[in-house]
Amino acid sequence: MMNSTSNHEKYMRMALDEAKKALVKGEVPIGAVVVCQDRVVARAHNLTETLTDPTAHAEMQAITIATNELGGKYLPQCTLYVTVEPCVMCAGALGWAQVPNIVYGCRDEKRGFLTFAPSALHPKAIVNGGVLEEECRELMQEFFRQRR
Repeated sequence: MMNSTSNHEKYMRMALDEAKKALVKGEVPIGAVVVCQDRVVARAHNLTETLTDPTAHAEMQAITIATNELGGKYLPQCTLYVTVEPCVMCAGALGWAQVPNIVYGCRDEKRGFLTFAPSALHPKAIVNGGVLEEECRELMQEFFRQRR
């Protein structure tokens, strides 16, 4: 069985694949994967431009897909992998969905929940940051370089 670092990297690579799909669509390249008991139950990426919806963040899409897949509004045995630290909105949704484990790639110094609402997640949630951090950061930097 893989150790948790290997698992974190495996699932973060899946999230990075989702982020690359967003990049191709002209979306901010953020991807998310929800894993429940070693099974991927959701894969998603930002769709805010595609759907003209400011709430269509990768995490929000992934939560919706996962709850539909698992048949309930709570995700108490799941881990969310996301390439960038969740924003306040997404952290709140993760809290409401009772996601106990959040693993992110790189920080979002300007909009991340750790700066603005560190208590937004479920009180027992465990957060691990910095998984494949450089790859996640480079994808974001590439996107914003293209926009300038």
